[in-house]
Amino acid sequence: MKYTELGQSKINISQFALGCWPFAGGELWGKQDDSDSIDAVNESIENGINFFDTAPGYGEGRSEEVLGTALLNKRQSNIIGTKVPPSDLSPKNIRKACEDSLKRLKTDYIDLYQIHWPNHDLPINDSVNELKKLKEEGKILTIGVSNFGKKDFTEISELTEVVTNQLPYNGFWRAIEFEIKPLCVLKGSGIICYSPLAQGLLTGRYRKVEDVPDGVSRSRLFSKDTSKLCRHKDSGCESLLFDCIDKLINLSNTYEIDPAVMSLCWLKKQKGVISMLVGARNKKEVILNKSSFEKEISDEISNLYNEITEPIKNHIGDNPDMWNAISEYR
Repeated sequence: MKYTELGQSKINISQFALGCWPFAGGELWGKQDDSDSIDAVNESIENGINFFDTAPGYGEGRSEEVLGTALLNKRQSNIIGTKVPPSDLSPKNIRKACEDSLKRLKTDYIDLYQIHWPNHDLPINDSVNELKKLKEEGKILTIGVSNFGKKDFTEISELTEVVTNQLPYNGFWRAIEFEIKPLCVLKGSGIICYSPLAQGLLTGRYRKVEDVPDGVSRSRLFSKDTSKLCRHKDSGCESLLFDCIDKLINLSNTYEIDPAVMSLCWLKKQKGVISMLVGARNKKEVILNKSSFEKEISDEISNLYNEITEPIKNHIGDNPDMWNAISEYR
């Protein structure tokens, strides 16, 4: 497992992180036993993961509560990233949101406090000033953002050090490569990748449209008519997508490497990427990802991977919004 420092903070996060949204269970994730979530945290720690990402929006704070319990006696050696919702970006609400997260996480500091989404109805200066105060008080140690496009990221990075930008990034979703990723690299802000396996599409699990569940087929990779949950009006690129999936599986077979492992190894080679969120609901699912932690792929495989996925990248274009044709990024 490799580790990268958050800015100049001397806080080092693991190259793989445990995404803790599934801990919330509920309608989106289904039944989730807290004991399974805690086992997933413990197994992650055993395998070198020290970074755990959550948010108050994940089950109305439920994910934070479970993570706080899991790390109660292991807090000092592990890193917590959580978020402030866009609706709470006024100074007064930021402070309350932070204090509420601290209580749920059963800790007195948050290592990485991220703005979950921009709020263009509130002055970013006011939000940043309050975040700086929380940092001075030791309640948060570093400031990051999530889902910030080129303009928003430029604005906030002129006001304070932004150590990370959490973004959707994987072999089928390379939109940030056009503008956002180069800017993050220029500013020295690490990229934390969510949906690193494209919600399972890069595992080879789905070989035709009919196999894909509604929650996955609502993205802009699929036609507006494919999923009842979709919000966009794009035409999708299903034929191109499954052709790419077939080619990636052939590539993985040629080099005798699991498709999911190959995709994660490709992603961790990309410039600017410092951590990838792996969702695991129990110990077994953490173990399934173990081979990705230390394995590397050659430049030859990486270049072939780029060539195969390039048509998808060009179809999606520079809009990083997975769900909306009119981007919520700016």
